Parts: sequence; C-alpha cells; structure tokens
Amino acid sequence: MSRVCVISPFTGLAGDMLLAALVDAGAPLEAVRAAVADTGLSGWDLTVERVLTHGLTGSRAVVSVTDDATSRGAGELIAMADRVRDRVVADTAVAALKAIAEVEGHLHGEDPDLVHLHELGGHDTLVDVVGVVAALRALDVRTVHCEALPIGSGTVRTAHGVLPCPAPATSALLRGALVVGTDLPGETVTPTAAALLRALGADYHPAPEMRMEATGYGVGTRTLPDRPNVAVVRLGDRAVADVRDLVVLETNLDDVTGEVLGHLLARLLDAGALDSWITPVVMKKGRPGHVLHALATPETADEVERLMFAESGTLGVRRTGVSRTALPRTTDTVHLHGMRVRRKHGPHHSKAEYEDAVAVARRTGLPLRLVLAMVTDLPEEP
Repeated sequence: MSRVCVISPFTGLAGDMLLAALVDAGAPLEAVRAAVADTGLSGWDLTVERVLTHGLTGSRAVVSVTDDATSRGAGELIAMADRVRDRVVADTAVAALKAIAEVEGHLHGEDPDLVHLHELGGHDTLVDVVGVVAALRALDVRTVHCEALPIGSGTVRTAHGVLPCPAPATSALLRGALVVGTDLPGETVTPTAAALLRALGADYHPAPEMRMEATGYGVGTRTLPDRPNVAVVRLGDRAVADVRDLVVLETNLDDVTGEVLGHLLARLLDAGALDSWITPVVMKKGRPGHVLHALATPETADEVERLMFAESGTLGVRRTGVSRTALPRTTDTVHLHGMRVRRKHGPHHSKAEYEDAVAVARRTGLPLRLVLAMVTDLPEEP
C-alpha cells in the first residue's frame, strides 16, 4: 500500500501549522525532536499544545527559544539540516532550504550560498522544515497532495519594508502550485510552507481514492474573527488504482524547428501537463511534420492549450477526452557512490529518476545502463 497525506489549507499554510497538524494526526513528537536535535541547533524546545478555536480542537506547535540568534545565513541553515542522520529527512530538508536560498538570492542579487536570511533565518524555520519532513517520514508517507492554497491580499511587513501579499519570495516558491484567491487579508501562505511543498513534490491534482486513517488539525498563531485558523491533513492508504478523466490536446506542425519543439515539451509540463510528446508524421503534399501532444487534467487543459497556441504558432488544437488508469506508486531515496538518487516503485516495476542516474554516471564515469541497474537493485534505506 502507498501512504498518502492530503493537505487542506483551510485558511492558509505555514510550516508550524503543517507540523502541528501532522503531530495531531499521529506523528510522534519525539521523532520530530530527535531529528531537529541532529542539526546541532541549540537553545530551543518544541512543544505541541491543544487549542480550542471556534469550536474546533486542534494542535499548535510552539518553539521556545533561549538564545538570541534571530537570523542566519542560508549556508549555515543548510549545513545544519544536512547533519540529520536519516538521509531521506536530511536531503528533503536541504532541498527546501536551498529553494528558499535560491529565491532570496535571485531577488536580492546575491549568491544563494551567501544570502542572509532575516525572518527565515531563526530557529522556527529549521525546526519547521526538519520537523515536517521527519513527521512525514515517521508516518511513512510516500505521497503528498495539496488542495488549492488560499492567497491573501494586502501587505506584509518584512526586514526589507512593506511588501505586497504574497511576498515576492513566496510567489516565486509557489510557481507551479495551485492557488485560489481568498477574502483573508495579509500573509496566508509562508515561504517556509511553500518551500516544503516544493521539496516534497506535492501534487496539486485531485487526491486519489484512499482508505482514511487519521485527520489532524494544525492551528496557526493568528486569530481570525469568524473562523478557525487551521490547516488540515488527512492520512490514508491508497490501495486501489486511480481512474481519472483527462484531456489529450494535439496539433499538427510542419513549420517549427526541432529546438522550438524541444522547448515546447518542457514548457507544457511547466504549465501543468501530465505528459507531453511528439510524433513524426508525413503531412499533405508529402511534407514531413510533427504532431505535438499533451495530456492534461480538465482543470489545466485551458492553460496548456493557450501555451500550445502561443509557443507553436498553430491555428488549431484538437481536444479528446480520455480515461486513464494509474496504478499506485511510491518513491524513496537511496545513495550510490555518495550521491542521492530518487526511485519510483510501482506494483510491477521500479526505476531510478533519470536525472539523478545521469548525474551519478557523469561523476563516476560508469555507463548509464549500469547505474540504472545498480540503483534498481539497492535495498531500501532505513
């Protein structure tokens, strides 16, 4: 079976809200504390308290701090996260922190390794990032789904002054995420939460059919006048195939270069296509051409189609409704020659993530086919 976590950001999402919701759903607090302790962070304590808000009981994560370091360099936080003994937790936490560093570095014109984090450089960020990943690991969650993130309006006050909501760093980290407007003012999604969703590879498509096991409510620090400020997680086992109605979009092209076609495939995936591919064909008058295809959900089909028109210059796109059966799958991470390699597992086959295997082949000089075989045969890491 494949353990699934579905995140419902009722009023938004912050790192501490997600951490509290996971503990509320059954993640052992001691496992979370142990992972944070591995980082070498000093002067902190993490507790989770029960809170009643607007008739709903949930959990709130509280980080108590006894030292006065409120900001750190990104490189320091990343190095601390990399000390976590569980390599899966360490690698995912490092990926989230690197995403924050890269975005902040780009926004401020600095090297990501040298960028200084202000609001994000304190204890809370490291505790939240490492804690969330450790909680998911302890719950044996293999797949994370997230419903549309509510985006607030107005402004947020930062170390750089008053900025529009969502803050520029959050906006950059949410690229590719599913969002929706809300009547709530201020910051509803934090950069830490956005970076975690990216590092976890959160899926924003409708959650698969699953057998419900637990629900957790994470309460935020802000008090709202008319509703509980909570994020909800639902845990379950996905034991059946996922049958979903999808859309195939395609167009014939005979005047587009190979370079543009290759660029188009990547752009369609960025726009939300589940898959994209090209078929060579012979068109009228014997002209060689290509059929550009994209597989999309009904929700993303319009955006994928818009991009097809804009990037290819075509004058027409065909749509066909299809039904796809997807078998349950899980992912894990192993290490080969000291390098991190992700793997996908289905009921009948396992395979390495292509880009990770290529990186190992290039660094070691081993044939790619041998690296792929070695990764497939490696036992699951604890």
